[in-house]
Amino acid sequence: MATVSDHEPKGRHQSTKAAASGWIGSALEYYDFFIYATAASLIFPQLFFPSGNPTVAIVASLATYGVGYIARPIGAFVLGHWGDTHGRKYVLILCMFVMGLSTMGVGLLPTYRQVGVLAPILLVALRLIQGFAVAGEISGSSSMILEHAPFGRRGFFASFSLQGVQAGQILAAAVFLPLAAWMPDKAFNAWGWRIPFLASVIVIIAGYIIRRELDETPAFAAENAQGHVPRAPIVEAFKLSWQDMLRVVCMALMNVIPVVATIFGGAYAVQAAYGIQMSKEVYLWIPVLGNILAVAIIPFMGNLSDKIGRRPPIIVGALGSGLLSFGYLYAISINSVPLAIVMSLLMWGAVYQGYNAVFPSYYPELFPTKSRVSAMAIGQNVGTTITALLPALFAAVAPPGSSNIPLTIGAITLGITAISAIAAFSARETYRIHLDDLGVPGAVPVSQTEYDRMRADSLRSAKLAES
Repeated sequence: MATVSDHEPKGRHQSTKAAASGWIGSALEYYDFFIYATAASLIFPQLFFPSGNPTVAIVASLATYGVGYIARPIGAFVLGHWGDTHGRKYVLILCMFVMGLSTMGVGLLPTYRQVGVLAPILLVALRLIQGFAVAGEISGSSSMILEHAPFGRRGFFASFSLQGVQAGQILAAAVFLPLAAWMPDKAFNAWGWRIPFLASVIVIIAGYIIRRELDETPAFAAENAQGHVPRAPIVEAFKLSWQDMLRVVCMALMNVIPVVATIFGGAYAVQAAYGIQMSKEVYLWIPVLGNILAVAIIPFMGNLSDKIGRRPPIIVGALGSGLLSFGYLYAISINSVPLAIVMSLLMWGAVYQGYNAVFPSYYPELFPTKSRVSAMAIGQNVGTTITALLPALFAAVAPPGSSNIPLTIGAITLGITAISAIAAFSARETYRIHLDDLGVPGAVPVSQTEYDRMRADSLRSAKLAES
């Protein structure tokens, strides 16, 4: 009879510690990334671009949000290589330092009124550095947690890396909420908006303390000890896994949902040029409440994927959230805060998490250990880069003054999420394949009966090891 240790790397598996490290690290790093997104919707059009044409200022500001994603494929190549050759732990520490310093830099920038065109140039440069740094976070964190997790529980533990991302978004919006509510507009525009960016010094300190305490994964340690760490993991990834990398690119287009929920939705709701003019402090509560629900749902969805597989939650989450985007944008168009909150809770907080909670386990499971970080980082970041260009596209095809904005943007969103669902449907199921066999052509999953037994063994072993 097979045991849970068959085809699993030998060594100390710090599943809980790895999940906690991934959660806290992702929360801090994505706090940095999303305070920029919030500011790009709410304040940057007035601070860093000419004020003569509000539409141009909005499009330009949202374009700088997308610029950060342009650097992500470059970061994916560099940081993915680092993670597969030097280890998961060290690439995550590097990401934290680069992200924290670049975010602090945004908080020190002069405005357009002070230095003219140099202001948006510096803003774009720092956004590029942010995008470079964040490219290695989810792939490194997901691989770290996955390789520490016990068999049969990988979906549950890996989901905590995305729970941390959602918590980081809550923190980003929550920092802006009291500032927008309590500070006079003049003070907020002059210096109040800088506070969340300068607070990123906490990321640098906390990130290093948290991540230096975690051991390297047994899977990578075994590859390193046996001399199997490739010199060119990116070449290995493209040679052996290009089809699955393409699937990940298509599935990662699901990033269109957070783009609609927080970036275009924010500009549509609060920018005067669109004429809806929800107050900033009211609108900021909409994604906050959606993210609070997401934080609660994510581990349950991750655990569900350990029971029924990775593909069903992703497919349902993709198509369901795409359909709900129509209702969310309609609620904003009629300036109905209660309806917008309900639609945000459904689209963003609940249904989208079928995808969001599961991809941190599914993506790395498609690839072998020796090229896992590179393959996932490249595929995911190429896909998210494509969607990050959408805010500016949305503002261009549905500019202020145009009609049927919810229908236009909703139709584009649904079409994109359908592509993601098709990609997931075409991929193989991975949840019953042992870690050492992941990414191996023709790898045979254990039977459902045997999997259930071994999963129960993993649960008992994990409780004993960490008690």
